[in-house]
Amino acid sequence: MASGVRRSIKKITPAALTLLLGLGLPALAHAVPGGIPAVTLTTTEDGEQQYTVTLQILALMTALTFLPAMLMMMTSFTRIIVTFAILRQAIGLQQTPSNQILIGLALFLSIFIMSPVFERAHDEALQPYLNEEMAPMEAVSTASEPFREFMLSQTRETDLNMFVRISGQAFDSPEDVSFWVLMPAFVTSELKTAFQIGFMLFIPFLIIDMVVASVLMAMGMMMLSPIIISLPFKIMLFVLVDGWSMVMGTLAASYGI
Repeated sequence: MASGVRRSIKKITPAALTLLLGLGLPALAHAVPGGIPAVTLTTTEDGEQQYTVTLQILALMTALTFLPAMLMMMTSFTRIIVTFAILRQAIGLQQTPSNQILIGLALFLSIFIMSPVFERAHDEALQPYLNEEMAPMEAVSTASEPFREFMLSQTRETDLNMFVRISGQAFDSPEDVSFWVLMPAFVTSELKTAFQIGFMLFIPFLIIDMVVASVLMAMGMMMLSPIIISLPFKIMLFVLVDGWSMVMGTLAASYGI
């Protein structure tokens, strides 16, 4: 009986699809006279040009694919996640905390640090655009200003000068630097700062490893790995000094929070 039903479905499906298309398309044509316009260009009173909402949504969905890159290139995420990775390596833990936990922690700490920038971009660009008080390109330009100021405040002058020299362009002041020159300079400075913080975190754990290795050598236990013995002591030290709070507080303070 089941096979008969399948044969009936195979026979009915093409006819049903034909009927649906035959009835649905004319109804859609009557419901939307002239069809849905793909591109409509409107000139405002100021002489600016705006595209249809359909095209704007398409551009927005395309821009969302660059969201992970923007998260790493324009926020505090890079410094935080690199510091967490170095800290885990310094303690000697391979997969604890897991990558998912570190990424989630870095993400929400980045949101906390970047909240003034996000709020300013929301108030000055997003809300006027949603209220139709600002053109799309003007909203994008206005929203980029808080991020530009944040990135400039965290970028070393030497890194910025290096990328300006590589680009072959001349700028009168750091505020005039192109966004595409500022982003790699910002990330380079973030990596340098993260490695400096990681170096300071590595020192106490390195001392514990050296002390344990010396004690084992003195006792003649050369075949016993110092990492196995020192790991509990490093975890205990990290917990006793409230290490997670210290690390997160240091990262937040490095951005002036």
